[in-house]
Amino acid sequence: MAEPATFAPLNEQNRKAKRQAILDATERVFSSKPFNLVSMRDIANEAGISHATIYRYFPDQQALFVEAFVRGIQDILDAIRNCDPRDPVQAMTTVAGLFVDFLFENDHYFKMMSHFMLHGELGRDRVNRLNSTVRPLLDQFEALFRKLGVRKDTRLMAHCYFSSLNGILITFRDYPGRSREEVHRHIKRLSLMTAKLFARGAGQQA
Repeated sequence: MAEPATFAPLNEQNRKAKRQAILDATERVFSSKPFNLVSMRDIANEAGISHATIYRYFPDQQALFVEAFVRGIQDILDAIRNCDPRDPVQAMTTVAGLFVDFLFENDHYFKMMSHFMLHGELGRDRVNRLNSTVRPLLDQFEALFRKLGVRKDTRLMAHCYFSSLNGILITFRDYPGRSREEVHRHIKRLSLMTAKLFARGAGQQA
């Protein structure tokens, strides 16, 4: 009777490994193909598994796409949490740089985020999953404003900061007549300028 319990941890480990392999394949497909053209069959082919196997780990395409996005946002969040908070003004500009660098260099995450924001056709569970991931990111932004001395409307300011950085990426990521390197430099410059303006404005409200 003890044998099934012995194999249970191994089975769970294998399941997690398979799930991560599917997410890895999803990201590779996203990075090489327009987001709105990606199918479950594309991902299955990339992962080297059958189309039906994916549904053992993810109930539908929405769930798979959301989990791939959640994993990427976690990387941004970890980088921001490791930012030195002793100088809040410097932290504000550092966070802006980290945020736009990550989403520029990992364009598939940015495309996913834009898709979810502009085409909010997600079930309630998926929306809750996304919110639970973005919320800690906004918490980090809000904490920066508090360190700058702001005492009210810090959540609104975090929303403004978040949407401003996203707006820069949306506006200039396909800047015509510029190389990818030039576009990246321009986006980085605008994001740092925006961070300084927010820090200055926050100082006036303190």
